[in-house]
Order: sequence, then structure tokens, then C-alpha cells
Amino acid sequence: MALTSALRRATKNKGRKEMAKERIGFIGVGLMGHGMAANIVDKGWPLTVMGHRNREPVEDLKRRGAAEASTPRELAEASDIVVMCVTGSPQVEAVVNGPDGLASAGKPLLIVDCSTSEPSVTTRLAAELEPKGIVLIDAPLGRTPKDAWEGTLDVMAGGAPEHVERARPVLEAFAGRILPTGPTGTGHTMKLLNNFLSMGYAALYSEALTMGAKAGLTPAVFDSVIRGGRMDCGFYQTFFKWVLERDPNAHRFTLRNGLKDMTYMASFANAAGAANPLGAAVRNSFAMAVGAGRGDEYVPRLSDIVAELNGTSLAVGQDAEKAPGKP
Repeated sequence: MALTSALRRATKNKGRKEMAKERIGFIGVGLMGHGMAANIVDKGWPLTVMGHRNREPVEDLKRRGAAEASTPRELAEASDIVVMCVTGSPQVEAVVNGPDGLASAGKPLLIVDCSTSEPSVTTRLAAELEPKGIVLIDAPLGRTPKDAWEGTLDVMAGGAPEHVERARPVLEAFAGRILPTGPTGTGHTMKLLNNFLSMGYAALYSEALTMGAKAGLTPAVFDSVIRGGRMDCGFYQTFFKWVLERDPNAHRFTLRNGLKDMTYMASFANAAGAANPLGAAVRNSFAMAVGAGRGDEYVPRLSDIVAELNGTSLAVGQDAEKAPGKP
């Protein structure tokens, strides 16, 4: 009898928790956003997504139980919390304030911007939206689309603690770590610093590999020294899955987006009155690649571009290469 009552209470409490789930809107179901949105709907959140030029992710999410909205306004009307994962600040502003934008719904919302946006734009937009009852927090992402699908992304969350806590259960659907950074705008600032480091590594690896190739050192020999040593890291390993294995999906982040982020970094440094000479050098590496018409290729291919511009190749004989001491 007691067990039956306990089960009845547990079922009732579970029902209350399910009923308490807020309605989620999601805009930007691209490389990263598709996996994020899939985790949200698969974990029981009522989800509405906005139409996308690539219909495959939208149709997949609809099969999983998501609804579809044709405009940001329509999506806002169906949502309590809206997650955005778009390219950058211009796209964020268009979604929020454009014709039929989120703000035009005229209702309270919590907007969670998971894009890599310009911090000064984020803080300005948040201030503009506050009188309308709309809260904007920034929650940019670390790691890769593979981690988005596995629910193990890093999230750098900028916003008032109560707003970050409200968003936390949704973020936990696709994140392994949620790292509060401070007020709104600090998440995007930290993301730029994170990407400065990662894009800087990409530029360094590319130049080092090219100089090695000029001296007759193959990428396999280079890797035999670096891997497992103090200069090894997760970014190195995904970068070298392209360099050594020619895995086209090793690091699905385009050179064009790398240039965009380094341009935001330059803008931030200028606004802060900070000298950022290494940032300028990294940005120019990516500007060179994009200017050569290679902007839609993924970041590890910067190694090939730098090598080609220096009259050499990293791919020649890759299949036959063996590092000393390796089978």
C-alpha cells in the first residue's frame, strides 16, 4: 500500500516536472546547431525551430518531434526561451530586430546567444532589449559539432546569475561544462580569447609544418615529436587528423569563420586600447587564405594553403610516410 502511494506521488511529481519545462525556440540548425537542437528535443523539451536553407536538419528535427516556424516572430510567439546559433553579430541583430524579428512579438523572452558575436554589440543589444522585457545572455560554445551531438560542448555563459540559472537546464541538454564568466558580454569576450588561442595554434602549426617540409621533415616525423609531449593538446589532435589522415571532418570550422572571429578580436583590442600584434598576425594568416578563395574550407587546411604558397606540399607521399619508431 505504502509502495503504491509512493509510486503514485513519484509519477505525479514527474508529471509536474515535465509540465514545468519551458518552450524552447532554436534558430540556426547548421553544423553546430543541428546536434544541439536534437539533444534539446530528444531530452523532452518542447522545441520549435526556424526554417533553414538546408532542409535536411529541419526535417530531421521535425521527425524527432520539433515544430517549425517560418519567421523569428512566429518562433518567439511559440517560445519562452530562444537559443540562437548563427554566424555572428549581424545575423543576431537581424534575427532580433529585423522585420518579423524576435522583438516584434512584443512579449517577454530569454534569448540565449550561442553564436560567436562581437562583445560590444552583445552588451548594446542587451541594453536595448531590457525595457521590452527581453533578456539577452551570451553563451558561446567550445569544442566541435561532434561534441554538440554527444552533448559535451563547453558553454561560456555571460549574464546575471538568475538568468544563467534559468537557462542552465536547457544548456545542460547539449553541454558537458557550463562556465559562468560574469555579466552579459563576458561570454563572448572569453570566446574570442579562446578562438584567438585556437586560431593562433592553427597558424603556428601551418608555418611550422611548412618550414619542416622545406627542410625535408615530413608531417609524420613532426607529429612523432609533438604528440604525447608538452606541446600536445586536443586542438593539435583534431588539426592533425587532417594533416596525417586527411579526415575532411576532423575540425568542421571554416577559415572564413576564423577570419570573422579574428576580426572581432581586432575590434575588441582596439576598443580596449590594447596592443595585439600576435592577433594581427593570426588574422592575416586567415585573411590570406580567404583572399585566395579558400574561405569555405575547414581550418586544418590552412596547413596546405601555407605550404602551397611556399612552393611545397604536406600531402605528397603521406600514405607511405612512417615516423621513426612507429610501425
